Order: sequence, then C-alpha cells, then structure tokens
Amino acid sequence: MQTVKLGNTGIKTSRLAIGTGSNGWNGRSNQTDLGYQELVDLFHFAYRQGIKFWDLADMYGSHPHAKGALRGLDRDEITISTKTTSRKGLAVEKDVKRFLQETGTEYIDIVLLHCLTERDWPQRYPDAMEALSRCKEQGLIRAHGVSCHDFGALQTSAITEWVEVVLTRINYAGVSMDASPPDIIRTMETMAAQGKGVYGMKVIGMGKLSKEDEGVRQAIEFVLSLPCVHAMTIGMESEAQVQENVAIINELTD
Repeated sequence: MQTVKLGNTGIKTSRLAIGTGSNGWNGRSNQTDLGYQELVDLFHFAYRQGIKFWDLADMYGSHPHAKGALRGLDRDEITISTKTTSRKGLAVEKDVKRFLQETGTEYIDIVLLHCLTERDWPQRYPDAMEALSRCKEQGLIRAHGVSCHDFGALQTSAITEWVEVVLTRINYAGVSMDASPPDIIRTMETMAAQGKGVYGMKVIGMGKLSKEDEGVRQAIEFVLSLPCVHAMTIGMESEAQVQENVAIINELTD
C-alpha cells in the first residue's frame, strides 16, 4: 500500500483508510454493528493488507474496537483520526482525554471538529479551536481540523489557517456531496496548495456507485487522479471488500 504525506502535518500514512462510520451516528455504525471481535479482526486483516490509517469517531462508537485492535501492533505505525461533535472548549478537551482512554493510546494523530455545517464556524466555535490547539501543544494530538457537511463550511475551512486536516465528501458522480465535483475539487486544490492534509470520504457514494459495472474501480480511480486528495477513507465491512479496494489502489498506484 502506497504511503502518502498529509499536507504539511508531518503525518505519513497509507493511501487508504478503513472507515468505521458507514451509516454511523449516535454511537453506532455498520462497522461497529459487526460486533466487537469482528471489527477488531477486520482492523487486523486490513493492517496485514497495508492499511494503517483508521478513521474513527465518537459518534461511530468505534474507539473500543480500535483499542482492541492496537494490542500487539506497533502504535506508531497506525494513524488514528477521530472526531468530536463538542463545540465548547472544555467539552472538547474532555473529549480528547476520553478518546485517549477509549483508544488506549497516549496520543491521537488527528482530531476533527465533526460535521460542520455553518459557513461562519470559526466565529461560532473559537473555544473549540483553541482547545484542540492546546491539546496539540500538550502532545495529546498531532494535528487538528474539520469534517464538513456543507459547502460554505468547506470553503471557509480552505482559507482558515488553523485547519491542518480536512475530511471532505468527494466522488465522480456528486452523490451525497456538498456541491458539484468541480466546485469541491477547486476548493480542495486551495487546501492542498496551502499545505493542508486532505482526505476524501463518500468515495463510493455510500455504496451507491458500487452498483454500477466497474463502479468501485471507477470511483477509486477518480479520487486517485486528484493530486489535491492525499488519502481516502472507505467504510469496509468484510475482508472481501478490503481485498478488492486494496487490489484496485495497488494496481493503480504501482
């Protein structure tokens, strides 16, 4: 599996991340519904295939599964990204410390403000931003950023210096995205030019694009063709899906 740099964060990781939030919210997802040991085993299988980037979130309930999967692995080989829905400084700091306990780690690589939907989010949530900056200064996290579910919020993240990593929805068909693919791509190009780490989600359109002939391959190839997207997360639920996605990426990046 190809190793990439996430912008200027200093974080190097696999081109593909295993996502844990398919249809996820309120402490569950398709991945966590598999069962504790089943998801731990899937993490391990993905690791053996070269996937060393784990996309978690408090709202997915996937922290304990990551903790179990980390046992016996070299923590420093794994990139862990997770997300908080808290918007107040004290709550964000408490979340980060809880995330450390839940994942059994001394640091988390990336913590994102989850599901931003307001164009003026930096004016609304300065305390949350400052809290993550303090966590970084204390060595609790390596980088901070945002995941966006609104085009205005995404555009703002592109020009906000505080943002180091962005998780954004991107696929060739515009399925479950915040704007048209050309508009999203232009925004991501701005991010990448400023040294932000960019990784894509909804690459297969919440599975909808997989129903087309060669749909998964076409979807992955499209995102791989974008220099402004450093990595991608795909919510996989079986070893067969892991193998398929890894094979496509390895073939296209060989």
